[in-house]
Amino acid sequence: MTSKNTICLWYDGAALDAAQFYAQTFPDSAVGAVHRAPGDYPSGKQGDVLTVEFTVAGIPCLGLNGGPAFKHSEAFSFQIATEDQAETDRLWDAIVGNGGQASACGWCKDKWGLSWQITPRALTAAITDPDPAAAKRAFEAMMQMGKIDIAAIEAARRG
Repeated sequence: MTSKNTICLWYDGAALDAAQFYAQTFPDSAVGAVHRAPGDYPSGKQGDVLTVEFTVAGIPCLGLNGGPAFKHSEAFSFQIATEDQAETDRLWDAIVGNGGQASACGWCKDKWGLSWQITPRALTAAITDPDPAAAKRAFEAMMQMGKIDIAAIEAARRG
């Protein structure tokens, strides 16, 4: 890895599977080096995949197969800005449809428990509208959604 700051994500043996899924799903994503354990460790044996270098939407990450001790939480999420409904649907459906879980307001979890915000740029524009009433209408519409419906957000913004 050449980046000074890398996000380290803890997995229970599935770092390579997760990295491969992210690389197939998100633009500007790839799997880099796979490092195997030089010796036995609490959740694995010598030769098991220990770490995986990967990039998600341009962000350098390291997947660590640390075992079952720690789980992902909503306190950390990747927020992916989407350009249109087709991209929003594709990413949401890929995450939720691959063993993930839908949540509220554009949030979902992948099958490894990592949280994602699939956030259309149109939503960000709507809830930061200089007209407070338009922003509030868009925000209230978003609060009722799982996957974001851009047409409904824009309709609410217009009133």
